[in-house]
Amino acid sequence: MPHGDARDQHLRAILRQLPTSPGVYLMKGPGGRVLYVGKADSLRNRVRSYFGSKAGLDSRIVRMTQEVADVDYIVTDTISEAFLLEGNLIKEHRPRFNIRLRDDKSYPFVQITLGEDFPRIVRTRKLVRDGSRYFGPYASASSVDESLKLLRKIFPFRTCNLDIPEGKRVLERPCLLYYINRCQGPCIQAIEKQPYRATIGKIVDFLEGKQEGIADELKDEMQGHSDALRYEQAAIARDKLRAVERTIESQKVAAFSRAQHDVVGMAREEGEACLQLFVIRNGKMIGREHFIVENAQEATDGEVLTSFLQQYYAVSERPPREVLLPAEPADADALAAFLSDRRGSRVNVHVAERGEKRRFVALATQNAVEALAKERAEWLADEGKRDEALEQLSSALALARPPERIECYDMSNIQGTSAVGSMVVFVNGRPEPREYRRFRIRSGETPDDFRMMAEVLRRRFQRAARLRLETGALSLAAVGADEAPEGDGEPGEPLDLEAYAGPIESRAEGDGHGDGAEERDRRHRRRRDTGWALPDLVIVDGGKGQLSAAMGVMEALSLTEVPLAGLAKRFEELYVPGRSAPIILPAKSQGLYLVQRIRDEAHRFAITYHRNVRGKRALRSVFDDVPGIGPARKKALLKRFGSVRRIREASLEEVAETPGVGRAAAERLKQHLAREGMLA
Repeated sequence: MPHGDARDQHLRAILRQLPTSPGVYLMKGPGGRVLYVGKADSLRNRVRSYFGSKAGLDSRIVRMTQEVADVDYIVTDTISEAFLLEGNLIKEHRPRFNIRLRDDKSYPFVQITLGEDFPRIVRTRKLVRDGSRYFGPYASASSVDESLKLLRKIFPFRTCNLDIPEGKRVLERPCLLYYINRCQGPCIQAIEKQPYRATIGKIVDFLEGKQEGIADELKDEMQGHSDALRYEQAAIARDKLRAVERTIESQKVAAFSRAQHDVVGMAREEGEACLQLFVIRNGKMIGREHFIVENAQEATDGEVLTSFLQQYYAVSERPPREVLLPAEPADADALAAFLSDRRGSRVNVHVAERGEKRRFVALATQNAVEALAKERAEWLADEGKRDEALEQLSSALALARPPERIECYDMSNIQGTSAVGSMVVFVNGRPEPREYRRFRIRSGETPDDFRMMAEVLRRRFQRAARLRLETGALSLAAVGADEAPEGDGEPGEPLDLEAYAGPIESRAEGDGHGDGAEERDRRHRRRRDTGWALPDLVIVDGGKGQLSAAMGVMEALSLTEVPLAGLAKRFEELYVPGRSAPIILPAKSQGLYLVQRIRDEAHRFAITYHRNVRGKRALRSVFDDVPGIGPARKKALLKRFGSVRRIREASLEEVAETPGVGRAAAERLKQHLAREGMLA
């Protein structure tokens, strides 16, 4: 790792090699941590500007350049591609010097699976190019759920995961949603493909703000039922019509006629900014969301706006024709090119200075001010309680200072089977889900909570012990590790330590790839060792036994300075090393509430993972004991039926019709389920 003069020589060599092409650059600190991600129309000119005169650079960027040890870059064909790549890299690395959306791992969308014969409408956080139509992103899952709830009142549609091809009946009887008129029953061929897709087309129009035609159809439907004396059906159509009319009234916008605009307002306070977005389509405000941006304390308004628009539209399906802003964005031409490329036609980005457009930007800004004030009021209220709780905990446990990072561990198993452990992390009294980790127990199938606790703690802390031995660092934080390694799983999902825990030496033995294997092990170890900081407090769920197991591990790893506490379930008592009597926090104290919340979160996380592991194990045993049912047939069966219960309910002929299964394999499967007592 370059230091001092060697660092300067290394950076000068990189600066000489930079191309003049557009692209993205990554400023890296010691240990390879990404400090900052940026884009440029000319990589050479932009990156060199950081290391020349500091005039014109804000103090945030100046501090960043002082920590840079290496620069990496990726060349793109256009600045528009660089915009998109920069947004993705910011989400991936979360650099601490970048302006970024809070909780930007993934935002929810409404997905309409138009690639299927009978499309579903679901909430999703993944955008996959499979022919689906997406609406969003929304700021929260509750916003999506509200939209879906409204749609269900007006249109019946399916939400199940069944594979329903045209002309096939996949179930003998439908689910409850069919009987309460929330689904049209394509699974039992109660509706043909064309009329079902016509309903889906109306839903698309509704989400695009084209509700007048739907209202007219409902009026005609209501009148037709009334004329035919079908008053119950007429009442249903009337209720749907009222829901549509309420939506139209709530979305009415006096300005813009049939125009398409996104209107952005902004409010700032200290290091945070709130961006309010009005989505206006066909003269109606069909959506309004606010987003919180972090690390904005020393950035200009233009930089904040550009960072927000870049990260928002990187995941949005299609920008509108015009985006109205309260201030001129940074890199305005490049931003317009990026948005135009995302839309497929020209997008105008400009500051609204007069008339109705200015009025709507002012209204969005007012909403942003109120949203930020509400966010900060809630946060400040909670912060006072969190500070009080941490002070009480520090005093009760005789800690040197209030614990900033608290880790809590819990085990979950049934008679030792499918045993798992969980680690949850609270930073400054707030949960940090990105740092949560889960462990699958390897040390035996007999129930032994003490042994399992020891295993989990040993796997968690042995890396810290090895790093101390190799570097003399007091903690991982002392060598600059401030982020945990990210896995390849679902966005927002915690990393399963199955792939990372365990001695690295055991993985190298018998690899048989010579120097290549050693190099891979070295890179793997380096990746793991730039993981977690040591906690200020470790809480184990359990009493003296679990605490003794934890003490044994920490003593063996020479990490006895890490404070430990065991939380006994029955009386909410805390046990600490060197003290036989428990510590009892006051019944209504903030300290006790925080400890309980941490313990409950660890228990919830462990139980959830245990159910997942147990369910997979049970499912695996059902199929693996049937001759001729391999991974491909298992996948086909689950894709068609969705669960073992539905396979159980299906007829032999329905199972045999599953692609790739056949009658012989279907007979063996049904016979196996019967022998296992799984048939009703």
